[in-house]
This record gives sequence, structure tokens and C-alpha cells, in this order.
Amino acid sequence: MNKIAVVGAGISGLSMANYLEKHKIDYHIYERRKKEDLAGHGFLIPQEGIEYLTQIIDPSLLFEHGNFLKKYIQYSHTGKKLGEKDLNNVFAISRHSLINLLAQNISPEKITYSTTIIPCETEIGRLKKSDETYIDANLAIISDGSRSRIRRSLFKDEKMKTVRESEVVNIIKDKEIVDTIENDFMKFHHDQGGLTFGILKLSEDTILWYSQFDNEKYRINECSCDNLKKYMLEVFEDWHPLVSSIIQKSNYENVHLWCVYELEELNPFYKNNIVFIGDAAHPLIPFTSQGVTSALKDSHVLTKYLVEEGGISEAFSKYESDRKPEIETHIQNGRTLLKQFLLPTDQHTDNILPISYK
Repeated sequence: MNKIAVVGAGISGLSMANYLEKHKIDYHIYERRKKEDLAGHGFLIPQEGIEYLTQIIDPSLLFEHGNFLKKYIQYSHTGKKLGEKDLNNVFAISRHSLINLLAQNISPEKITYSTTIIPCETEIGRLKKSDETYIDANLAIISDGSRSRIRRSLFKDEKMKTVRESEVVNIIKDKEIVDTIENDFMKFHHDQGGLTFGILKLSEDTILWYSQFDNEKYRINECSCDNLKKYMLEVFEDWHPLVSSIIQKSNYENVHLWCVYELEELNPFYKNNIVFIGDAAHPLIPFTSQGVTSALKDSHVLTKYLVEEGGISEAFSKYESDRKPEIETHIQNGRTLLKQFLLPTDQHTDNILPISYK
């Protein structure tokens, strides 16, 4: 097998590279952003994701960099406990830590940063850099995110729509606050629906927090750091003191406002000698908590068929047939969780866990 081009050095691309490395398959990664721009915030990874991740990262090293959560606890916005469920090996880790762990097995010479890759419009299946030089590879694995430029150029009729939910995500280092909470996934819900605040303990001094907004009810018109902090303080003013203190004490230099999109219908996962993995193949809304696990499974399954099958088209076809049904289940589960999020809490079902399982 000739060299493979992997487009994107996020979780999907680095996971793919690790699996290719295990099988001694030649590849090169191209990333349009600078290395320091890939830090991000964090993830929840269910047990299945951990099983795939520990095939490419030493478990003892992985578990030093995150935290297993014991329970999911749902509260009203004032702090009344509404329900709880035990969590089975659900792991919280910062994106920065996971990116570094995945990158440690990859030679720096195999990653090129600050390089945009685009499809060639005159030669089917070829990719080139923005300076018009061609990529030397006989197949390409695309992992350039939910709004993949390459996917949109190959599937021009695709329809992406804005989801009725936006997120503000941040990390706070504050041991005093961390010492007051257990190793639980805590989520506060406004009684009237459409507004939540989630708290994940990443380590002994670090919390990942996020807020989900019904973007038809709550409109953030100006996205500067100062404005986001002001907006958060106003919206959550009368919430439980833990929520207010986290918002007040957080540094907003790296806060992220996430506008969520989804495909109305999934595209094929491949075309000619180009195949898509992770969010580039199938954007999943954040309610599923399955983004990382799905990317890991995509990487594992695709590598398996590339090794086992005699030709690219057979490998790609089996990869799509294997992965698409599960992804469609997660998409439907995510839409169900979104509908519940928009409802008042007294109309929620007993299935409160904000993780999609197949």
C-alpha cells in the first residue's frame, strides 16, 4: 500500500495515524491550523471509547491525565436534585491532554501544520495544497471536522442546518472549587427548559464546564471574551452558588462559543479514493457524548479493512457498511436528547443520561 494522506490533526486524524502506525502503513498528516491552535477544551469518553483508546495509548499514562466519573447527577437550576444514575467507566479528559497523548507516538516529520488541503477540480481523487502543489498519496483519509471543506466540495448537494442549541465551553483551574465537588458529572437544568450548566472534574484542580442554550430563546449577539462573561453572569445570576462562582472565577481568554450544525442526511462516507472519518463523515451533536468514541471506532474499523481487503473500494465499502448503522442510531438519539433539553424539566423522561448508547 502506498502512502496515505490524513487531512486533519485533531482527535480523528491522530487516532487514525496511531492505528496506521501500529500496522506499519505509511502516511502523512496535513493540518490547516497551527499546532498551538489545537488545544481546545475536553471530552466525555464512555467505556467503549476507552477500550479503543487503550489500544493505542498506554492505559496507565492515559488515566494519569483525566478522571473517571462515578455518577451523573441532574439538578434544577437552584440546586434541587432531580435524579441520578451510576456511570460505568465514563472518563473525562481535556482535549489538550488527549491530543498530546495521541501525538506522542507520531514522528514530528509526519505532520505538516499550517497547510490547507483542497480537492483538485481537474483530476478525480487528487488533493493539492493551497499553493497548487499536489499531495503524493494514492488515498486520502479526511478528518477535517464537522464543516469539512473537502466533504462539501465533493458532495455539493449536502444540506447542513443549524441545531437549536449553542454551547459555551471553558476550563477553570481552581482547587478551592474542585475540593467542594465529587468525581461526578453534574448538570443543572433551568426548570423551563432550554438552558443547562454542566460540570466535569478533570483533575484535582481543574474543571471543564459548559452551558447549553436554546439559541432561539437566548441570543448571544457579541462573542468577545468580555461580552461572553457578562452574558453568562447575567443569565445565571440566580442559579445555584456553585454555578455562579465557577462563572465568576473563570478566565475567559480561551472560552469557546460553539454553534452546532448537523447534516440533514448523511453523505456516503467515501468517494473514489477519498474516505471520511469522525465529524467529517458524520457530525454528531454534543448531546450524544459520542464524538471521540465514534472517531476512534472509525479509525479502528477503517484500518482493519485497509489491512484485510485487497482493494481500496472494498475496504471503504465495508467500512461504511460497518459504521453507518451505528452512527444513524446516535444521530437519532441526539435528536431525542435535544428535544428533551428544550422541554421544561417536569416533562423530561426517566432516561436522563446525556450519553447516546447504541
